[in-house]
Amino acid sequence: MGKETVPLIEKNLLDLKVKEVPSWTVQRLLSPMSIFHAICRCHDSYYKHYIDVKKGGLGGISMFLMGYVVISYIWGFSHIKQDRWRKYH
Repeated sequence: MGKETVPLIEKNLLDLKVKEVPSWTVQRLLSPMSIFHAICRCHDSYYKHYIDVKKGGLGGISMFLMGYVVISYIWGFSHIKQDRWRKYH
């Protein structure tokens, strides 16, 4: 069984070797519409992977609460810092 050669234009970016990248980019269609479709595919895959999950759990809620605690601490840090230097007689 011999290796089948796949044309360079049909390879994905992750399947390329470093020396093949320049010739691959020249052969790709880089019109504004194709770039727009690539950005839409990236957005859809991000949304599907991180936002539109089928089963939610305690992790998302705990991350939200931890973010709220950190932001509240940052907003009140100057007040906390001033209280630390006060002397009570």
